[in-house]
Amino acid sequence: MGRGQDFPLLSHNFAGLTPPYSDRARARVVIVPVPYDGTSEWHGGSRHGPRAVIEASRYLELYDMELGAEIHEVGIHTLDEIEPVMGSPEDMVERVYQVVAGLVAEGKFVVVLGGEHSVSLGAVRAFKENFPDLNVLQLDAHADLRDEYLGTRYGHACVMRRVFEYCPVVQVGVRSLSLEERQFMERSGIKCLFIEEPEGRLGGAEEVVDGLQEHVYVTIDLDVFDPSVMPAVSTPEPGGMQWHQVLSLLKLVARRRRIVGFDLVELCPGEGPDHCAFLAAKLAYKLIGYALS
Repeated sequence: MGRGQDFPLLSHNFAGLTPPYSDRARARVVIVPVPYDGTSEWHGGSRHGPRAVIEASRYLELYDMELGAEIHEVGIHTLDEIEPVMGSPEDMVERVYQVVAGLVAEGKFVVVLGGEHSVSLGAVRAFKENFPDLNVLQLDAHADLRDEYLGTRYGHACVMRRVFEYCPVVQVGVRSLSLEERQFMERSGIKCLFIEEPEGRLGGAEEVVDGLQEHVYVTIDLDVFDPSVMPAVSTPEPGGMQWHQVLSLLKLVARRRRIVGFDLVELCPGEGPDHCAFLAAKLAYKLIGYALS
């Protein structure tokens, strides 16, 4: 076999895409991997989440049966991983903000892959500057409304408290919170739709949509899913949502409102089987389709 011969190479892009669909200039979507878990205190390892999702995404079928379309044709470009700032959660938020702000200014639909949930704040700040009526839909097992936790106001347990300082928040799937968080929720008027027990049903998808304004940023902590579906998270909670529950809600939001960007966070690949990373990859791909179709 002669030297200099071309061989097929594995793409490091989301869904294994190659040009022209992965070209930044033509892509409507940009994937931003953020391998950071500097404030996680139980199961660490969400820093490995972005790479695991991107690797699993190579095995997606590009044709989506539900939408009847090949979603990747909108163009999906994957950035190199953002280098973490290990000394300061606040500085890490700022770094994410700087990257996402530049992409939003280019008119890109941004998908942030975490990493822990604290990285979402930087993305929300960037979108808020471009969409003054922005509001955030949070799918999560936890409220994340502490004012301070483990010595920082910028950790994963405080992220939605900081987000709420920028824009309204609607929470779905919460099934664990502190007294401080419950009291803040009641004072602030944050709308939170809890999982109904013991059936595990989500009540009021229409109520979720009614609580949202036109431009919506979606943040999905993967522990919103029941651990039987998604065990590979840093802080699992029993009694969570199922795959089709999450899809039905996101599809309804996309039909009635404009989703401008989203993130998927808190995948810890070492805490569960490989199918967890594939679930996250498929969720990202389908939400791109819902938002842009």
